[in-house]
Amino acid sequence: MTSLCSLWSWNLKQFALLGLCLLLLLSDLGRVAAQRSTGGRNVLRRNYTGKKPVVIQHLSQDAVSYYDHENGAKIIKSSHFELDYTLGRKITFFCMAQGNPRPTITWFKDGAELYQHRFFQVHESHIETDIIKSKMEIDPTTQMDAGYYECQADNIYAIDRRGFRTDYVMVNF
Repeated sequence: MTSLCSLWSWNLKQFALLGLCLLLLLSDLGRVAAQRSTGGRNVLRRNYTGKKPVVIQHLSQDAVSYYDHENGAKIIKSSHFELDYTLGRKITFFCMAQGNPRPTITWFKDGAELYQHRFFQVHESHIETDIIKSKMEIDPTTQMDAGYYECQADNIYAIDRRGFRTDYVMVNF
């Protein structure tokens, strides 16, 4: 009788775990297939679940003096954090950074450095002796352009990064 009771409780634990997994799966499917109406057109929106910004505490005094250096690279203006784009249209992100010496700005997508090509352009301008502005454009956009973009400003004293999440919307006429 005791072995039958222990078998019954073990099956209840498995059943509860299975139910929880099923509930999580169904809630994710509902979110992915969410639709909304905009101006008489149906727009399918995917819920992008990529990287999220991470706040890192400085572990040592050396790290504090490096990242918080008064002449270190700091991003002072940047694009909005999240952008939905229509396939085939242009997307643009910008970063403005300050530091002495003037920082350089590098662009990344999903952690990999981006290099200029026919559909990906970077335009930089030196605003002042210690400020640089960088604008990244992708035209035309495809489904493969959805992801997590980052601009990184760095000089000899510090590195600063900003991230931008993008996803496409499909417009049904």
